[in-house]
Amino acid sequence: MNHHDEVATLRPLTLAWVCRHLEAGERIVGAEALHGGATADIRRLAIGTRDGGTRHLVLRSFVGPTRQGPAEDLLRREADALTTLTSTGVPAPGLVAVDPTAAHCEFPSLLMTHLPGRTVLGKEGLERRLPMLARQLVAVHAVRPTARPREYMALTTADTVVPPVGADAAVWAAATDVIRKPAPRYEGRLLHGDFQPGNVLFDAPSEDPAGAAGARITGVVDWAAASWGPADLDVAHCSTNLALLHGPAWGLRFTEAYQAAGGMLTAAADEWLYWQVRKPLAFSEEVQSVAQPWREAGRTELTTRAVEERLDAYVTSLMNALG
Repeated sequence: MNHHDEVATLRPLTLAWVCRHLEAGERIVGAEALHGGATADIRRLAIGTRDGGTRHLVLRSFVGPTRQGPAEDLLRREADALTTLTSTGVPAPGLVAVDPTAAHCEFPSLLMTHLPGRTVLGKEGLERRLPMLARQLVAVHAVRPTARPREYMALTTADTVVPPVGADAAVWAAATDVIRKPAPRYEGRLLHGDFQPGNVLFDAPSEDPAGAAGARITGVVDWAAASWGPADLDVAHCSTNLALLHGPAWGLRFTEAYQAAGGMLTAAADEWLYWQVRKPLAFSEEVQSVAQPWREAGRTELTTRAVEERLDAYVTSLMNALG
């Protein structure tokens, strides 16, 4: 399908809404579907400018129910986060327009600027990218929003955890007992909510033949889960993703890299474990939906079973870390 056919597939009300937010003399000349699931439809729009050039915008529309809550809430949260980040040095998209209640579009939608770069899910160059990811997350947590986002929500409880088949029942029971306790008190920070390699864009300069060696971060995207909570929670989320993508040792290495970059985590060991283990236990409920986009992005070896085995190994390593 060529770009012009893709423009034709944009829904008419949404198309008109986007056009109202373009500069004078601009028009949509192309559209390309980006990754997105049953829930969100994400497209990169090519905009023809008055001087004959092209710029790009990204349109996100929520076309189905979401696991994280109503689309209206997610879009308001993302719009607020993008506004907060405008002059902070954190490379986030710029907000162009938002229609959280679908007052103008067919579905709740958000229009934002497009950032260059690509996600990198492979292992090559990971040694170098790890401290960059850590420094970027420290910078996110250093932002002081004028309007505080909503408090984080932990949907996983001790009763919803799903130990992988063949996992050590005693280890998982002990890990599950950790989150039966009330959440520790914490110092609040702006959280991304889904900071992980799939939401960080890297640029590999053309003069660097190795590609990853000279990469720098060009963007942090998908702020729909932005919230207020302990830095530990964002760190644990990224650590768990890295452990599942690359092996359990990388999860603990990210925690160390975050602290080496100046990030502050809770000092008490039992409180540290509470936040760290809460994330992999949450992942236990949705291993299939976590692994699928990775396979679609080329990591075909990450079957649901393979990811479950890494999840089990990571939970075990966290429980042993304090042993």
